[in-house]
Amino acid sequence: MFERVSQTGGTMPAASLPSIPTGRRIYAVGDIHGRADLFEAIIAAIEEDDAAAQCAISTVILLGDLVDRGSDSAAVIALARAWARQREVRIIAGNHEEMFLQSFHETDVLRYFLRYGGRETLLSYGIEAGRPMTDKELKAVQAVMEAQIPEEDLLFVSAFEDLIEIGDYAFVHAGIRPDLGLKDQSQQDLRWIREPFLSHEGALSHVVVHGHTIDKTVQFHPHRIGIDTGAFKSGRLTALVLEGTGRRLIQTHAAGDAVRVSAGKVEL
Repeated sequence: MFERVSQTGGTMPAASLPSIPTGRRIYAVGDIHGRADLFEAIIAAIEEDDAAAQCAISTVILLGDLVDRGSDSAAVIALARAWARQREVRIIAGNHEEMFLQSFHETDVLRYFLRYGGRETLLSYGIEAGRPMTDKELKAVQAVMEAQIPEEDLLFVSAFEDLIEIGDYAFVHAGIRPDLGLKDQSQQDLRWIREPFLSHEGALSHVVVHGHTIDKTVQFHPHRIGIDTGAFKSGRLTALVLEGTGRRLIQTHAAGDAVRVSAGKVEL
């Protein structure tokens, strides 16, 4: 059964509906946070959907926060790398990727990283980090990280993007500062912002598709769509499918030892 989504703003006239360019289809995937089981299932579901849909150039956009909190960030990165070798997959850098990369060199960031899900990421690479930790202990953990986390994973994550613009949509991790154009957004805001973005009700240049802020259901608003459904704790990972003016959802959700897939069309 497909779960009801939250939608505000009422019905829009067809002429004003935001759209993706003709001949293209976009699959935007929310925050994965180490849930390799849900991610593997959504990869299969997207490929099945793409094969069954009308012919189009399809692009997958992962909205960031692939790592931390869930139990298998290393496997998520491996799955993303493998998928990107097979088709067009573009990946946005989230605030957790930022912390992951900075934690190799800054002990203060590593301490924060471990507190907010990084400990699970390190465990997925076979690295244990106790709590609390002195600066000396943190530096020892950094040495083990350098030795055990593959350089190809770090290079892969380092190449993630900050913002992708396609048609009437902009794809970011956290959101944008409403009073600035897309070209003037700071990396800090793109990866970390909540307010004043989430409560902004005025027009924006694009419909912003984002993750970062968890909601039980997908949040549809006139100028933003939030698709972080809290995979690491809810067991539900969401993909938004955009084609022309149409919108659909694909979700994978944990059900005991199995992962189920549900899909449905969003009425505008």
